[in-house]
Amino acid sequence: MEFSGENNGAHVLLFPYPTSGHIIPLLDLANHLINHGLKLTILVTPLNLPLIEPIQAIHPSNSIQTLILSVPETPPRSNFAKKVRATSKLHDPIIDWFRTHPSPPVAIISDFFLGWTLQLARQLGVRRFAFWPSGAFTCLVMSYTWSNVEEIFSKTDENALVTFCNIPNTPEYPRRQVCTLSSQYRKGDSDWEFFREGLLDNDKSWGALFNTSREIEGLYIDQVKKEMGNDRVWAVGPLLNVVGPGYSQRGGLSAMPHGKVMTWLDGKVDDSVVYVCFGSRSTLTRQQIDALATALERSGVNFVWCLRGGHMMDGNEEDAITKEYENQVANRGLIIKGWAPQVAILKHQAVGVFLTHCGWNSVLEGISSNVLMLTWPMDADQFTSAEFLFNELKVGIKACEGGSQVVPDSIKLTQILCDSISGARPQKERMRKLHDGVLKAVQDGGSSSRDFHAFVKQLSQLQSVVF
Repeated sequence: MEFSGENNGAHVLLFPYPTSGHIIPLLDLANHLINHGLKLTILVTPLNLPLIEPIQAIHPSNSIQTLILSVPETPPRSNFAKKVRATSKLHDPIIDWFRTHPSPPVAIISDFFLGWTLQLARQLGVRRFAFWPSGAFTCLVMSYTWSNVEEIFSKTDENALVTFCNIPNTPEYPRRQVCTLSSQYRKGDSDWEFFREGLLDNDKSWGALFNTSREIEGLYIDQVKKEMGNDRVWAVGPLLNVVGPGYSQRGGLSAMPHGKVMTWLDGKVDDSVVYVCFGSRSTLTRQQIDALATALERSGVNFVWCLRGGHMMDGNEEDAITKEYENQVANRGLIIKGWAPQVAILKHQAVGVFLTHCGWNSVLEGISSNVLMLTWPMDADQFTSAEFLFNELKVGIKACEGGSQVVPDSIKLTQILCDSISGARPQKERMRKLHDGVLKAVQDGGSSSRDFHAFVKQLSQLQSVVF
């Protein structure tokens, strides 16, 4: 999206959920907002300050400020609902900050996990916009699931089909593939009731932003508008397309020098490399790593394997890959133990295939890079995102369906890897068309660009009011 010259000086507070997978896309949004003349304050925890540094380095200090607050620690092994509820302890510090600020924000853009900020915004007399780093399809799945969570999980059969009546084409999924967070819900538990209420409050927010485009999810964006009861729903992605200088550091410093990774890829022919990554939080068992390592070795394909989770469920990932194995695949395999410059890798012409856990950030990066995606979902909303790639967009190929504990058949996985690189696949042609459409969407006059400009115009018209 091109710089528009808008400079109304509107001040907005951005409040991400404090994990990298949620912070990074909100920072991508921040980059666009600053380029359109807005002034931002980003609420960040001390631990996540390094993620903010690359965007601070490329913008004037009066365009982006930080509000540094610490989320209270939760006891070891606390469930996710308790961790989300802990963020609400920032309510009073945020109120104090607003009331002492000489020019407080006119709006709060907060992550969808932070639905409690709707009441905060109303108390402050400003608008709250829900930001979805996930897609509209996932939003609809979560809305239906959490509205009917007791009924869905009243049956003990994890293979029982759940029919999503609120989604176009009425998809059905086994209960075990529905957002795994919802299976942990306990009626009457104060943390889970808080979490559920916050998710359902997203539909009551004044507006919603999605890191997606109409070319990917137009049908589902329209459905979200129906559920929210207004047109203040904007598809403004993929936001990563305009990342500016220093994008190789997006999300953190690479564990391997960026130049070394690019030089290695430069030595490979176009579309000959498989990139393997399961995100920053997914964990593999030793058996899963062994099966994947065997398949990569036997397939003969070139590959970059990012082990950036840093740990396994039952040991250390770095120890699971031996020097002997690295030596065996040295000419055609690059193993990065830690954070990798994923966007830069995927956009390199040598990379043609992406073996992914189907987190939405990775899905968008794959589409934006025009690579064939092999799906291996682990948990959360990754199963429905994988099915969306396979059934709706028809640009994905299933590599493993079982989730975090299932070990793939290495022989079958070997064949899938071989087939993904060699020969024409209909998924590749569909991906090319989807990629071209998404590329146009973020260019000036495209659907995402138009939505972004409409959203900025909406922000420029806001003033603090008392609800």
